[in-house]
Amino acid sequence: MKRWIKWGAWFLAAGLLLVVAAAVLGTQLGERKRMRHVDVSVQAVAVPDDPASLERGRYLFLSRGCTECHGVNGGGREFINDPNGLRVAGPNITPSGVVAGYQVVDWVRTIRQGVKPDGRPVFIMPSEEFNRLTDADVGALIAYLKSLPPLPGGAAVVELPLPVKILYGVGVIPDAAGTIDHSLPPQQPIAAGVTAAYGAYVANMCMGCHGAGLSGGRIPGSPPSWPAAANLTPGDGSVMGRYPDAAHFIAMLRSGKRPDGSAIAVMPFESLGQLDDTDAQAVYAYLKTLPARPHGQR
Repeated sequence: MKRWIKWGAWFLAAGLLLVVAAAVLGTQLGERKRMRHVDVSVQAVAVPDDPASLERGRYLFLSRGCTECHGVNGGGREFINDPNGLRVAGPNITPSGVVAGYQVVDWVRTIRQGVKPDGRPVFIMPSEEFNRLTDADVGALIAYLKSLPPLPGGAAVVELPLPVKILYGVGVIPDAAGTIDHSLPPQQPIAAGVTAAYGAYVANMCMGCHGAGLSGGRIPGSPPSWPAAANLTPGDGSVMGRYPDAAHFIAMLRSGKRPDGSAIAVMPFESLGQLDDTDAQAVYAYLKTLPARPHGQR
């Protein structure tokens, strides 16, 4: 009996040692990954200053998810504060913030490629959603951001619990720079209208949560309290049956509630509610054309 107790103690100690070693290794890999240099070649875009372009930039800023992390005024805001230790705040991106020294190529690299001016990856920003923005839209967005009144505020705040650090380090949780195809040329312009083609362009904003295939599942790195993103395809577990027409779908975007009146958690309704009717109807038209995928394949 004493021998079995001794062997059990040894196995327990060895198991604990392996857990500690895995935690240390995962943390080190995560830090190395965050500090890696991502070599991407980008070209500057034209940054207009006419009123129509500035208004387009303002619309993109308000409707494409930027305000969820940076606030309506661009000064930054805390958008995750989970009791398990995950805390994230977006940085100040007004002219007095972290972008004060940005050249146009720095804006393009950050927005489209998820890479900072120094070559390190942007850890939280879902640049995969903005990678396919046209040159005109990127230029309009930059123009609007440069026009914002300077505000106090500093860099991003990213506090990660140990499990998230480990999962990031071993590649379970990706960053945008690691998922974007940096060799793709810029998206060609698509005429705005209630078409599936234009809806696909607008629906790029959904990829960060629902995945590139829009079939949803757990959002990598999200707090445990967050529900899995819904399946927007007609596959198993699809939520699209709740929206028999564009009117029901748009009502959900505007109200943050399902047709039965229940509230939807986590969705960025501050931004989604700003989509104009053309963009919202186009997204619905596009979603109706998606092939079925099982829930969770992202």
